[in-house]
Amino acid sequence: MNRFQQSLTSDKLQLYVSLPANDPALAEAALAEGADGLKVHINVGHRASGNNFGPLSAYTDTMTHIRSLFDGPLGIVPGGSLDSVREEEIEALPALGVDFTSIYAFHMSSFLLRFPKLSRTFAIDSSFDLRLVEGAGAFGVEALEASVVPGDEYGTSLTFADLLKYRWLVQHSGLPVIVPSQRKIGSADIPALIDSGIKVLLIGAVVTGKDADGIRRAVAELRNAIDRR
Repeated sequence: MNRFQQSLTSDKLQLYVSLPANDPALAEAALAEGADGLKVHINVGHRASGNNFGPLSAYTDTMTHIRSLFDGPLGIVPGGSLDSVREEEIEALPALGVDFTSIYAFHMSSFLLRFPKLSRTFAIDSSFDLRLVEGAGAFGVEALEASVVPGDEYGTSLTFADLLKYRWLVQHSGLPVIVPSQRKIGSADIPALIDSGIKVLLIGAVVTGKDADGIRRAVAELRNAIDRR
């Protein structure tokens, strides 16, 4: 059982941070305020942060540094398109201490299912047929990321309609559900998110902003709200 799988066994909502840049200083800021896990990126243009991420070779030392900072789960988005995900890079990830991959289902090549040292997660967007997730467990994936908010609604308030989708996915996918902060999630939203049954709240640039101070503030607020429950 790797660090990601162990995290999913916790009875408490897990708080992960999707770093807006592959920067150890940002990782340190998140961890100092109590983040349980981190996510980095390669081979992708990131909508929320506005950053473009290059190949794994550009970040090897950075990944090693970030991994040395903590013993919790470290995930990676390996690409932003089907063609940008490179099998040789996936093979190198376990040696860098990466625990799981995170990628949209329509960018996920079948070879990503063949690496037993890496946990596999997949994301669905607002256009995805939710009923299809019922078959995902048969492929050995270990979690579902519910990126179900339309892009033109990023940064708006969490709604009951969102919560109903998250709850449906928890009940019907048979998988732990990760919710990314496409909405402007705050401490007041934590009880409802917990009641929806999700396992991981993954906050990124919409909530944290792009600098260390913003990350510290956001993580501290949400960490306190989770711990009060």
